[in-house]
Amino acid sequence: MNHVRRIRICLAIIIAGLLVSGVTAFPLESELHWLVSALHKSILLGLVQSIHLLPWLERVEAALSATNDRYSFLAYGTDWLAFAHLVIAIAFIGPYIDPVRNKWIITFGLIACASVIPLALIAGQVRGIPLPWRLVDCSFGVFGSIPLWICLKSIQAIEQSQR
Repeated sequence: MNHVRRIRICLAIIIAGLLVSGVTAFPLESELHWLVSALHKSILLGLVQSIHLLPWLERVEAALSATNDRYSFLAYGTDWLAFAHLVIAIAFIGPYIDPVRNKWIITFGLIACASVIPLALIAGQVRGIPLPWRLVDCSFGVFGSIPLWICLKSIQAIEQSQR
């Protein structure tokens, strides 16, 4: 597979992930209600209860519902979070079109992925987020960096071949 094609596949994965993350951040309350309801009816019920995932999701659902009932304006913050994901996805179109010229965006993405880990571990601790959930959040930075690292190596190979 040639380098440009590899870069475009990796960036399509990154863009799709950012778009899905962004779009799904808008209807959090209804999504969470659906997930908790589905888990209650699932064959995984025993597992999600035993690992304390279901009680945590129920707690989050109750908090989100109560907050939205009394202080719906706070959801505006997650609307901006969603918007930021969509805007960052747009930024990756630059290296999709011209990887070498826009290599800096790949570097930006790698820095952002690395920054997810201390944010999740520190802010998650301060906010009382259980460690397993913080590790799930850290995994987004780890897994997001893999296609970006592949892009960076492929861009470097293109640069080398142009010399």
